[in-house]
Amino acid sequence: MDFAGEITDPVHKYIRFSQVEKQLIDSPAFQRLRRIRQLAGAHLVYPSAQHSRFEHSLGAMHIAGLAGETLLGKGYIDHADVVQDLRLAALLHDIGHGPFSHLFEEVLEYNCNTSHEELGKKIIIQSEIADILERYGSSAHQICRLSFGQSKVNFMNEIISGGLSADIMDYLPRDGLFTGAEYAKLDYHRLVSSLEVSKNRLAINRSALNSLESMLISRYEMFKAVYFHKTVRSAEVMLLRSMIAADEVLGLTDTSLQKYLMLTDEATLERLCTLSGRYAFSGKMARDYRDRKLLKSVYEKFLHKRDRQRMDKKALEALASHIARVADVDSNYVFVDVSRAPSMPLTPSKEEMYSVLVVDKDRVYEMPMSEIPLVESISGFFDMLRVYTTAENREKVERAIKKVLGDQGILNMGAGKIHAG
Repeated sequence: MDFAGEITDPVHKYIRFSQVEKQLIDSPAFQRLRRIRQLAGAHLVYPSAQHSRFEHSLGAMHIAGLAGETLLGKGYIDHADVVQDLRLAALLHDIGHGPFSHLFEEVLEYNCNTSHEELGKKIIIQSEIADILERYGSSAHQICRLSFGQSKVNFMNEIISGGLSADIMDYLPRDGLFTGAEYAKLDYHRLVSSLEVSKNRLAINRSALNSLESMLISRYEMFKAVYFHKTVRSAEVMLLRSMIAADEVLGLTDTSLQKYLMLTDEATLERLCTLSGRYAFSGKMARDYRDRKLLKSVYEKFLHKRDRQRMDKKALEALASHIARVADVDSNYVFVDVSRAPSMPLTPSKEEMYSVLVVDKDRVYEMPMSEIPLVESISGFFDMLRVYTTAENREKVERAIKKVLGDQGILNMGAGKIHAG
């Protein structure tokens, strides 16, 4: 592959790019990613977490290229053009993210039942991105399918997203570097060099299992310490409620490309902060977020595996209203939030990673994640249930929670019903 230049990067040192990659990187649709933070409100807790989707996408492209070169050298890929396709797909895999990254995903799901992936497909196919790809001999539809896990060549999908993907191998060390967290250490070079393919699936050499275990534990610890940090989530809850309530007047979930591509973190926050009158609640939440007058966490319960309860949107809203009534405070300022994620990465088909293919000399076998030391103890989804309120309502809501949830705080919520004791 001929490279047109290189970019200095604090995680990977140097990231080289081809001519088609340069044209994509320089496009307005991709440059927009500079103005979307990777970790939404985490910079209010970790001040250096100012990194964006832009540099993460470059890093994912770099690692996807390393993976492709490994598989090309081992004969699993038969042409360098396939490596280029992998790099392009990884470069564009986050092109559809809205303001505040995954936080806006919750707004899209809440108000119009779509995702950044669906919007990413539109951007790749219907914007100047398609013209650039076609000009350099790549199929926009093919790159689009690969970017979002829909290629017929499954092991290539797994290079873009999943437990052995370029995505996770970039965001973990990058997030760790910029937050200062020490949990995100991983040897992605060892993992990439160990990649194999069997039955159209990505596999690793047995000698790299320790590196895989380390990466999965690091991911789990980053969720607990950074992504689900109570103050990080406090800031995100404020923005989330502000955007949901303001969507009607601001049209945030208008998914026409012209309007969607104008949405960035600061532009959206500025619009939210000006709201008043009927939308005073949205304006106040946004201004308090901007000024770091954050909600206080007054209750927290970690739910994992056997004690995980079904908690749908109606049940959480009903619980918040019940607590507010008992506390005699405005229900707008009691927030029940569940941070939810699988403790194992999702596969391209959006299922939890339950096993990994292992190559041991001439033998290939499927190893359940439960057989990897330490990993079994964290497998399954985990939820962090929290109740937030404003500083002035803190004592009232704390007393109300004791009455509503009791000393144990055991919840049984489902289908909009709440039983507390």
